[in-house]
Amino acid sequence: MKRRSFLAASGAIAASSLLPTLGQAQTANPLVAPWTGPFGGVPPFDKVRVEDFSPAMDAAMAANRAEITAIAANPAPASFENTIVALERSGATLDRVGTYMGIWSGTLSTPAMQAVERDMAPKESAHSDAIIQNAALFARIQAVYDARETAGLTPEQQRLTWLYWNRFVRAGARLSPEAKLRVAAINAELAGLFTAFSQNLLADETNYVLYLRTESELGGLPQDIRDAAAAAAKARGHEGEWAILNTRSSVDPFLTYSTRRDLREKVWKTFYSRGDNGDAHDNNGLIRKILKLRVERARLLGYPTHAHFRLENAMAKTPENAMDLMLRVWPSAIARVKEEVAEMQAVADKEKAALRIEPWDYRFYAEKVRAERYDLDMNVVKPYMQLEKLREGMFWAAGELYGFSFHLLTDLPVQHPDVRVWEVKGSAGQHVGLWYFDPYARPGKRSGAWMNAYRSQETHAGVVTTIVSNNSNFVKGAPGEPVLISWDDAETMFHEFGHALHGLNSAVTYPSLSGTAVARDYVEFPSQVNEHWLPTPQVLNRFALHVETGKPIPADLVAKIEKAHTFRQGFDVTEYLASALIDMKLHLAGDADIDPDAFERDELNKLGMPRELPMRHRTPQFGHVFASDGYSAGYYSYLWSEVLALDAWEAFEEAPGGAYDKPTAKRLHDKVMSIGNTIDPAVAYRNFRGRDPDVKAYLRDKGFPTT
Repeated sequence: MKRRSFLAASGAIAASSLLPTLGQAQTANPLVAPWTGPFGGVPPFDKVRVEDFSPAMDAAMAANRAEITAIAANPAPASFENTIVALERSGATLDRVGTYMGIWSGTLSTPAMQAVERDMAPKESAHSDAIIQNAALFARIQAVYDARETAGLTPEQQRLTWLYWNRFVRAGARLSPEAKLRVAAINAELAGLFTAFSQNLLADETNYVLYLRTESELGGLPQDIRDAAAAAAKARGHEGEWAILNTRSSVDPFLTYSTRRDLREKVWKTFYSRGDNGDAHDNNGLIRKILKLRVERARLLGYPTHAHFRLENAMAKTPENAMDLMLRVWPSAIARVKEEVAEMQAVADKEKAALRIEPWDYRFYAEKVRAERYDLDMNVVKPYMQLEKLREGMFWAAGELYGFSFHLLTDLPVQHPDVRVWEVKGSAGQHVGLWYFDPYARPGKRSGAWMNAYRSQETHAGVVTTIVSNNSNFVKGAPGEPVLISWDDAETMFHEFGHALHGLNSAVTYPSLSGTAVARDYVEFPSQVNEHWLPTPQVLNRFALHVETGKPIPADLVAKIEKAHTFRQGFDVTEYLASALIDMKLHLAGDADIDPDAFERDELNKLGMPRELPMRHRTPQFGHVFASDGYSAGYYSYLWSEVLALDAWEAFEEAPGGAYDKPTAKRLHDKVMSIGNTIDPAVAYRNFRGRDPDVKAYLRDKGFPTT
């Protein structure tokens, strides 16, 4: 979400006494200085030093305190301009420093950087709470909110006023002084626990590496996976060996293709025990504390559980609505798993493997079933999945849908040599924004794939264009060699690029309403719908080109992929839903004394979780939920958003022009992609689709019963 500064300020020190502090800091610390250069200014990543972070954050928070004090103490009657807009304008320095902090902690983490995080997390939390607890400031917000319908405000201005008022109220602005102090103490403690959780997880992902040393240990691995593993080993000082990293992008291919069942078991157990090894990096104790603190805070704020607190402003509105959707899908998912396991067991029995399918066998035997049933070997697909060609395909599709063009820049500072930058232009050649791409895994980079906004789009104080990034963890190959990725990884690329497009398409007035700053169970909708342009013939014929011959992927191979579309949906949906259900159940459990491992095991048993696969994110490694409040009681959002996305995609399928139908694309742009959080998301979806979403589109896509 935009505006770190809005959630991080205090109001007790005179503004005039703090302004020189920032001015002096700017001359010595480049992190607090406004961005300069082309495109309205760009981050000077070449000037970032870890030792500058703490003093930069201290100076930025001091400046923000001065701004908040000035707003709260303004003798003029509260108005939209002198209160709400003033808040929008505040905290620019803190936003910039926070951007650097987020990048370095997520992609360039070192022991020194982790020490900064541990030091700053409680300070930032206290800073945030001081804004919320500034009674004079909230009184002004309340006054503007009360007059919002009679003060001549535009609908967008009314929405922004509601956003500030709602955030303050939900964070405790109307609590008693004693309750405010306790909420602030809880937030400070949670901030430290979140940091510790994420650092423990990063330690287990970094420190556990399986080095392969013999040809027999490489059995079944395709050449591109071998090459990537060799490069990863060399980068870690093990030249001549092969490294299987403890990250999903390295583990999943190994589990899919390795013929060494003993090594598959070892890799699987190592990956799914992250944060759960009973050592200094074990996360179970942290989870217990986080859950207790969350429910205490929720009750102080007037909610029965953390789940009720979190979902109040989501599309789902209540945990019960989210659970209803998940439990509607769950029986079909686990029934499909039973069918998939039976098919895999039959293959193993036919091969006289003398085994019972275990979690470390699922991907391996699923591929055998895919090859047998659909005559489809995904290893044959992979040579057509060149990372750079698919990136070009993403660009092309964005051009067809939104009129964008992408132009590589080579003269802007970047935070790591692997990062590249493109200027994004609109259909009339105007500058739209910048897109940073950081595709490769490295030590100190958290696993997974994600999008960040370095700067949000706005027009209130002149035109400010956005800066967005996509980050992933592909294993880098040998120098000069094309990087091949799986079909699933290609879908993830399009997904995360969908978030970037949401930011790039933004055309709103105020930054707090910009781009992806929308409800948690709506934000995944634009990204999930963007996945659907990958398998279109227009993209595959141009960009799914064989790494050696340069020829496009054959039509019969594409037909096989399409025919196998519902293959392994039992696995994919069940491993996701298991995580989403456990997340919700944990946060509906109130103040129960929870043993995370036991709770996970017992609740999955009650749900009838198939023993042959795990949750996608086991509780001790569930960073979405325990490295911040981000997706806590909200991991269901991916399902909720996918229902929207699949229903929206059917609008394209029903249109005369199909996937690239211009009127439908324009409607998607006008009603969804460009409007940010300026209107309620349920209204936005109805404006696009003409009705509420229909879950049957999701069930049809998965091949599940629709009744």
